[in-house]
Amino acid sequence: PALPPPEGGALSPELRGPNPRILGDRGASLPHWHYRSDMPNVLVVDDTGSIRLLIRTNLELAGYAVEESVDGEACLAYLDAATELPDAITMDVMMPRLDGISTVARIRRDHRFDAIAIVMVTTQNHPNDLARAKEAGVDEYVLKPFDPDDLVETVSRAIESRANR
Repeated sequence: PALPPPEGGALSPELRGPNPRILGDRGASLPHWHYRSDMPNVLVVDDTGSIRLLIRTNLELAGYAVEESVDGEACLAYLDAATELPDAITMDVMMPRLDGISTVARIRRDHRFDAIAIVMVTTQNHPNDLARAKEAGVDEYVLKPFDPDDLVETVSRAIESRANR
């Protein structure tokens, strides 16, 4: 069995709100942003719950506020409804309804989202996949399986780079 997070740790309800919501899951509603505005925030987009949890856990342990979405369509709905936009999005490639590359291209066409860093987190590592991601507007690329420290460092670098543009 998995060990519970440490008392008062990064996964405590005080840091992520009373009920983490996942947009696109059955019955989920659009979120309100319930994190402190001084914390960097990331929207994790992946259709696999265990991967979302892994990314969420590592980012929260590094001090990020995290929200989740299950696919590209849900991600776009999430961004349209957000009262405060995320600093970064981690995006899978292979997802139902709307894949990650198409989602990134749509995000990049909407100038409201210009400040959001996008990190592709995927198993797709063919040179054509990398080129398509770059062309769509991805800032950084992380291959699964990933080292948790590398993921956090990459998200941090992408946020900093996008903020300095």
